[in-house]
Amino acid sequence: MKREIPLVICAVVGIVLIFQYFIPAEPFGTLNQVFADCFQVIGAFAIWLGALNLIRVAGNSVYKKRKDWPYSLLIIVSFLTMVIVGFFFSGGRRFQDQGTAFTYLYDYVYSPLMAMMFALLAFYVGSASYRAFRARTKEATVLLLAAFFVMLGRVPLGDALTGWLPNWLHLSNLSNWIMNIPNTAGQRAIMIGIALGTVSTSLRLILGIERSYLGGE
Repeated sequence: MKREIPLVICAVVGIVLIFQYFIPAEPFGTLNQVFADCFQVIGAFAIWLGALNLIRVAGNSVYKKRKDWPYSLLIIVSFLTMVIVGFFFSGGRRFQDQGTAFTYLYDYVYSPLMAMMFALLAFYVGSASYRAFRARTKEATVLLLAAFFVMLGRVPLGDALTGWLPNWLHLSNLSNWIMNIPNTAGQRAIMIGIALGTVSTSLRLILGIERSYLGGE
């Protein structure tokens, strides 16, 4: 029963969520709302479990002095700082209100650090692009040429170099054509594949064929 009950719950919830999209009648609408409320409650517990697990893993790393353990210590200190400030230094207001110590830390510490992290990602993207865009095969050559035209067409230099050509051959127009036609077609094909994969995985979960979420199988 320890495994059958989760399978039955998964099947019932999945079937109800599917039916409520195609049968706009009771009791599916009410059940959908009940399940949505349950998802929020489960999500709240999951956030706390995730936070406690983060503290446990980081604390274990600090205790055993594993490699780069000072970073784990920084994680613990930062986490506890935000929690303590949010709970006890809000001045009687909600912690997310403007002017509280929590929002000050969020706006002037967390947000700049997050922006810096995404700025650093540009260098990793550039490095990965350099390795991926080597013209070793026909497909890689097409990808390289498309990337070259798109990047050059996004800056004024592209039109400056092709200004003497007909308008449809300007690099900015060619870049827009690549992004709007071939790129959009590729994106739609990927999205269709993702949708089919999602449907097949969902059916496997509802029918009890996929049981990896139960653990031990």
